[in-house]
Amino acid sequence: MPSIACLDVGSTWTKGALVSDTGELLATAQHATTPPEVLDGVQAVLSKLGDADEVLACSSAGGGLRLAVVGQERLISAEAGYRVALSAGAKVVYVSAGELDGAGIRALRAASPDVVLLVGGTDGGDRKVLLHNARKLARNRIRPPIVLAGNQDAQPEALSLMDGRTVVPATNVLPDVGELAPGPARAAIRQVFLNHVIGGKGLSRGPAFRQLVRAVTPDAVLAGVSQLAGEDAVLVVDVGGATTDVYSAVSIQDAEERAVALPDDRRTVEGDIGMRWSAAGILTEAAAERLPGTEGLQEFAERRARDVDFVPDTAEESSVDLKLAGLAAILAVRRHLRMVEGKLGPRGAGLLVLSGGVFRHAPDVSQVIDQLRADPVLRPAIRSARIVVDRDYVLAPAGLLAEDGHVETARRLLRTIGGDMVPR
Repeated sequence: MPSIACLDVGSTWTKGALVSDTGELLATAQHATTPPEVLDGVQAVLSKLGDADEVLACSSAGGGLRLAVVGQERLISAEAGYRVALSAGAKVVYVSAGELDGAGIRALRAASPDVVLLVGGTDGGDRKVLLHNARKLARNRIRPPIVLAGNQDAQPEALSLMDGRTVVPATNVLPDVGELAPGPARAAIRQVFLNHVIGGKGLSRGPAFRQLVRAVTPDAVLAGVSQLAGEDAVLVVDVGGATTDVYSAVSIQDAEERAVALPDDRRTVEGDIGMRWSAAGILTEAAAERLPGTEGLQEFAERRARDVDFVPDTAEESSVDLKLAGLAAILAVRRHLRMVEGKLGPRGAGLLVLSGGVFRHAPDVSQVIDQLRADPVLRPAIRSARIVVDRDYVLAPAGLLAEDGHVETARRLLRTIGGDMVPR
């Protein structure tokens, strides 16, 4: 029976699913991610899964994508950076406005970004700041790849100034006054991540891993989520080691068939909230939003950030993991709801899916469900939602399959494993 191995190489774990061409889940496996050679972990998972006719992989390894924004006007630059950062697990680590000077270059270097987003000016508008910053980035030999998404009329000259640097042009994120268009820059960021960043994260010694990866993990999960929307909206919160990602899908009806409306802003990726790399960020952000339930967790969170391979080995540690996961889920869903501005419809979500190892391996997640339902901000959006756990981790595999043209296989996989999660 023809089969496809679907892999997700995460910051902490490498997970795999072997799926038949009819959508049957044949096997699952996981292994700790193994930098500086992640292919060792990949091979361990493939060995456990058994023979596959094809291998599809996504990745968010390396602790998330660090994005710096060099722009013209601070509020617009910060907003553009945030919108672009919604993909690839990106976290905005630096924002500058106006002409870069020596102090700005030093601050940019100190932020250690993986990618620099260079923006500035509306199309046909001001060119001076964009060209100054392009010249400054080139002269100071800023190493990370640069996505150029500013004034289209100034881009040819900016590209010439940065000759010798890795620069990917995209259409302007601010084509006109008051008009923000982050989509093409997001696509460029994703491509830079796949072509340049994965290869430069110290994850693998050769090109094989970079060539194996088809998608950034959040993109794969989003493609899987798109298969879940029925008459009601769907929310998915995926708590990982480095990031916490939230997705929403709302189906629409047309004359011929159901289609899923998934605007780009239906995904939020929180690079400062995660169970290992970003564990301390959970408590920082929870304090900022005055969430209850953070008492006594600081030392536990700091230990997890220091040892990203930590696996709970006591009931107390497992309970701490669930408490941190509940806080991460509340924070991330709150942020997501602010972004979609009530676009889940008047009834809110009909289904809330919890994903991530912390949920899959917990025999009982009732304390997290209680946390979510008790939150006053979340309550209107999930008051009638069924809350289920993606215990077999099928969303990313389903997304990889759907994006590779195996749409019906993806839908069957979700229906077989998710049971009543999936509309028929």
